[in-house]
Amino acid sequence: MPTARKAIVSLEDTSFYHCVSRCVRRAYLCGVDDYTGQSYEHRRGWVEERILELGQVFAIDICAYAVMSNHLHLVLKVDIYEANAWTELEVINRWHQLFKGYDITQKFVQGLVLETHETIVLLKTVAEFRSRLSDISWFMRALNEPIARKANKEDKCSGRFWEGRFKSQALLDEAAILACMAYVDLNPIRAKIAKTPEHSDFTSIKRRIKAALKGEQPTELLDFVGNETREKAKGLLFHLKNYLQLVDETGRIIRDDKRGAISESAMPILNRLNIPQENWLQLTTEFSRLFKGPVGRLQELNAYCEHLARKRRQGAANCRRWLNSA
Repeated sequence: MPTARKAIVSLEDTSFYHCVSRCVRRAYLCGVDDYTGQSYEHRRGWVEERILELGQVFAIDICAYAVMSNHLHLVLKVDIYEANAWTELEVINRWHQLFKGYDITQKFVQGLVLETHETIVLLKTVAEFRSRLSDISWFMRALNEPIARKANKEDKCSGRFWEGRFKSQALLDEAAILACMAYVDLNPIRAKIAKTPEHSDFTSIKRRIKAALKGEQPTELLDFVGNETREKAKGLLFHLKNYLQLVDETGRIIRDDKRGAISESAMPILNRLNIPQENWLQLTTEFSRLFKGPVGRLQELNAYCEHLARKRRQGAANCRRWLNSA
């Protein structure tokens, strides 16, 4: 029996999660079907546009994404503090961007006077919406359902388009977050559908590179803020330049199928996290195979399992081998 989502998500331990959705039938999400020759490439735009839209509505930040031929990868960060800071009106307006809402919420945003009993109902509804807008399951539902409807309409069929459950795994520390993001960003290179990160269409890495060329960071994605601003800024605690260089050089090694080496100028992140180069290459090429459950060093994994009352530490051996090398 699949593990309940509440037994996987523990915001006390981490706000970062790797999510994967796969198509259930043979019809492709995107790309070209080798069997029929039909192209579904335009659907990549549907998915990317929806991902970026939801990142502006939910209290969930987009760290990395890659839209592949029959599945998609996301690295998400839940920001419960942002959700709790919204006013009642902000919560409802955000919800109405995605869903119709109820008569009482429509009445509230129109500025109409509510009866006492209606106010009580409204406050309960706002609390429900606030919770949903910081919930990964609702994020994935809001992403997958519209795409499924459009694809079914285009394919002139009905029924399930996605697998019944999306995969989610907790990323418990900076090493796990970094490795998973690079793994996601390098998906097209590993699949040999792109030669370089900047040519990896419909990925977060291409969007970041495009913005970086202008000296900017994309507004739709969670910023890199560097590790010196740990207590001062919201964002990824790495330097953008170091990350982009590290991903580029890792991609070159993967693409050329050679042992290769990460240059000294790209090593600061790995050195700070005590990840040997050999481990890094293994992590960024086989992350999903190595880890089926939560990912992190043993101390973080133990705390996570304890908080969720999980007797079995799934993946502990690989966490120890690939992340506890220092």
